[in-house]
Amino acid sequence: MSVVLRVDGARWREHLRRTVEANPGLVPVVKGNGYGFGLPVLLAESARLNGERLVRQIAVGTYAEAPTALAAHPGDVLVLEPYRAAVPPVPGGPGLAVGDPALIHSVTGLDDALHLAGRAGRARVVVEGLTSMNRFGAPYGVVPGLLADLADRGLAVEGVTLHLPLGTGHLEEVSRWVAGVDGVRTWYLSHLSASELATLRTRFPDRELRPRVGTAMWLGDPGALAVRAHVLDVRAVAKGDRAGYRQRTLGAGHLLVVSGGTAHGVALEAPSAAATLRQRAITVAEGVLEAAHRVRSPFTVGGRSTWFVEPPHMQVSLLALPAGVTPPAVGDEVDVRVRNTTLLADAVDIT
Repeated sequence: MSVVLRVDGARWREHLRRTVEANPGLVPVVKGNGYGFGLPVLLAESARLNGERLVRQIAVGTYAEAPTALAAHPGDVLVLEPYRAAVPPVPGGPGLAVGDPALIHSVTGLDDALHLAGRAGRARVVVEGLTSMNRFGAPYGVVPGLLADLADRGLAVEGVTLHLPLGTGHLEEVSRWVAGVDGVRTWYLSHLSASELATLRTRFPDRELRPRVGTAMWLGDPGALAVRAHVLDVRAVAKGDRAGYRQRTLGAGHLLVVSGGTAHGVALEAPSAAATLRQRAITVAEGVLEAAHRVRSPFTVGGRSTWFVEPPHMQVSLLALPAGVTPPAVGDEVDVRVRNTTLLADAVDIT
């Protein structure tokens, strides 16, 4: 049994190349589940792009990911989570040398930075500014003084990093930072559109802007990617038959057992944003259906969406196929819609 991420390798790699070439200084983000590919695949692709002189640096999410990245990627590795003296274990993953010359740390305050310097000496750091994202960062008015203090204490200050909310409309916020913080040549920026980056480069031709890109790089050409699950069993059922742990009543048709469950990230949901009236209405309608034990599954059979018999199991799901619909055969593959940031595929097949 398996859930497989199938990748059109030539098309996907062409997209990667176009993305990097269109964004000078691009820093690929390689973190978490590797956007469904797994970290080893993305690290190998980043190393290949480094070998072609297209990528110098990559970014990882946490210190726990840094040792693997440093071993696989020949360039610099930026850690996005801020260094915290008070968060054990510091620095994180076993075997990580905090002072590795290829490692770049994110800092948001002097005390943490001094703790880092005590462990790593002349550590390479970027200062994270507190943007409208309102997550990590030093406030705008604090950053100039912090930069000076870090330089005075002997840390190698490499620039400022800004993590912005999703969507557009960040041009003036970023411009305020870049124009107002003197002496900083290199800026790491996330979630900016191509037009916003182009405008910033025109406004600040003497600055080096390095976009940090994850989703738009690895998942930016959905047509090159497909997640498929194997059909493991097919059984004709009559109305009133029962199935599953919860013994739900079935209608006439077929019961399908397919690969893919919570262990693969199938049907795992983040809270709905519900930003529009339509999205709220959909959320309410889905809640009503769920209360009636009617939950649409992410599996598609013959172009037709299917319903869960019950919540997915750890590694398989039970699906109801109504009478009149031709069932697939055991061993066939069916499409499955899954968020790549939660996907844990059994295999990644790049052809």
